[in-house]
Amino acid sequence: MTTHVDATSPDLITVDVPTHWYNLAAELDEAIPPHLHPGTKEPVGPDDLAALFPAGLIAQEVSTEPYIEIPEPVREIYRMWRPSPLIRARRFEESLNTGARIYVKYEGVSPVGSHKTNSAVAQAYYNSVDGVRKLTTETGAGQWGSALAFAGAQFGIDVEVWQVRASYDSKPYRGYLMRTYGGTVHPSPSDLTEAGRAMLAKDPNTTGSLGMAVSEAVEVAATHDDTRYALGSVLNHVVLHQSVIGQEAVEQLAGVEPGGADVVFGCAGGGSNLAGLSFPFLREKLAGRSNPRIVAAEPAACPSITQGEYRYDHGDVAGLTPLLKMHTLGMDFVPDPIHAGGLRYHGMAPALSHTVELGLVQGIAIAQRKAFEAGVQFARTQGIVPAPESTHAIAAAAAHVADDPTEQVIVIGLSGHGQLDLPAYAEFLDGMMA
Repeated sequence: MTTHVDATSPDLITVDVPTHWYNLAAELDEAIPPHLHPGTKEPVGPDDLAALFPAGLIAQEVSTEPYIEIPEPVREIYRMWRPSPLIRARRFEESLNTGARIYVKYEGVSPVGSHKTNSAVAQAYYNSVDGVRKLTTETGAGQWGSALAFAGAQFGIDVEVWQVRASYDSKPYRGYLMRTYGGTVHPSPSDLTEAGRAMLAKDPNTTGSLGMAVSEAVEVAATHDDTRYALGSVLNHVVLHQSVIGQEAVEQLAGVEPGGADVVFGCAGGGSNLAGLSFPFLREKLAGRSNPRIVAAEPAACPSITQGEYRYDHGDVAGLTPLLKMHTLGMDFVPDPIHAGGLRYHGMAPALSHTVELGLVQGIAIAQRKAFEAGVQFARTQGIVPAPESTHAIAAAAAHVADDPTEQVIVIGLSGHGQLDLPAYAEFLDGMMA
């Protein structure tokens, strides 16, 4: 990569768009535990995944190569917004009265306003190569559903989305965005699938969960020959695609901070955002070039890292997915309908869970009001309204520098903007937030 520092605006550092995705799994001494077939309990093979995913993504899911080339059609679309900016948050630093130098890696510049587009474009491309004409998926806050709808439009693929009911009701503009890009969106659980009908029979008033939405999307894909499934987080190939975030951030930071980062904060729900940001920093750590501490900021309402068990579990409520070795609160866990809809998944990505077990990443739970308090402070100082998910990382970083006044370099993953989440901010500002 080539680093460019703008002399007229030294707080903005750009680099070239990465040519390859980075796979941390290839460089760990202890391998990530394999996914297991839900019936045989044996490691899944390519044939087991063929009903859901295209060949290119299946190969990436089990790859042991440290770098995988990004196809040019994907890089061409990436160039619409990549590289995303690394911004020195000087006014936020001043408001915290800290000597720390704080940088934010801002993914809100993507067409849909979040990091999710990095994997959506890649997944749509590989499905188009296999001739797939329709994709199903789930979404929480709606960022992933929006991203896949956008990506589907780029490659002529229809997209059908099941959105967690709590977010479907509270975030209607995400649904409008999906429809604008050509996607179809349903609240989950719905009466359109066997899984959804069973969930509604059990609890007609359920607010839903990502696990429920996954079951519905997987069911439709598995029962229609012309349809495949796309997942917005958790699996290895999604983590891989998000590595463009951290690769850019490492190079951008090197242009102004030769010693690298001391602490990296990211929000964690399914894990792809934090892994995408932090795994290239862990590459630098494993190589001895720097020694960053990685912190996963998760919501106190869905604390899979800090309170979940590390074990094999299904990724959905109906038990249709492979068994994944991950930090989990249990496939039946239904979190409170917090505003950070993208952080309400019961489990954490196996790759990220593995790095937690290896002591390379640590988790911290942040309460919703604390998160929004930090989000408002950041908005009033830096001008960017963070997505509710990202406010957890901002809050964790603010608490850290308050406890540790030493001079240090902090990197925060700002995974998206909150322009479509203003009703949540209004609830906080009006003192009505639970």
